[in-house]
Amino acid sequence: MGNEGLPFGIPSGSPALLHPQRQMNPERFRKLRRVLDHRQPDLTVLMDRVHKPHNLSAIVRNADAVGVLEVHSVPLPGATEVPHHTSAGSAKWVEVRAHETLEAAATHLRTSGLRILAAHRSPDAHDFRSVDLTKPTAFLVGAELEGLQPAALAHADALISVPMVGMVQSLNVSVATSLLLYEAFRQREAAGLYEKPRLPKERYRRLLFEWAHPEVARRLRASGRPYPSLSPDGEILRMDPAPDLRD
Repeated sequence: MGNEGLPFGIPSGSPALLHPQRQMNPERFRKLRRVLDHRQPDLTVLMDRVHKPHNLSAIVRNADAVGVLEVHSVPLPGATEVPHHTSAGSAKWVEVRAHETLEAAATHLRTSGLRILAAHRSPDAHDFRSVDLTKPTAFLVGAELEGLQPAALAHADALISVPMVGMVQSLNVSVATSLLLYEAFRQREAAGLYEKPRLPKERYRRLLFEWAHPEVARRLRASGRPYPSLSPDGEILRMDPAPDLRD
């Protein structure tokens, strides 16, 4: 068999890729599109030295649930990556970007137009429910037990906190982050920010192809070839230019 009907650069000898369009269930493809339609490119989490696997996984899973596109991390030297098997697969859908320093991470986020809100109990902190979270926002959260250090707080545009009336003085970092993210979700949903796709067309198209056909995408990247277009049902086509699959 030749390469007729195969995506660009895919060898005909690979059985898994002979008919890639047959591997994509149309309903699953529609679900992928719905998820991308709700992704929020201007909402993220910046984790400073958060290193326990269960907390990393929980934060990524919560981020995926509210439509966060990617999260950022300044890990401890030699710290673990997000374990895929404990995050219910969420790490496949939410990119985790690692930065060597908090300064580098903060610079990247501000260059992208985001403000940084640090989760930190302080007399100067605002109740997180009173802050407008429809604006481009990165939540800065700190390591287990230690929280955010003064050097980290120096990178924040404002401090926010979760009101507490019990004996304990802090929440688990993944629990606190979940509360922040869901308040952002509540405000953004009320403001209509989930009603239409917000990703740039080319990034939407790239992510959709990588989610729908990860093995084909990997082979194309390795060969330096562009992604072909997809039909409305997720079939790989040879069309150019690509159709706009955003709703």
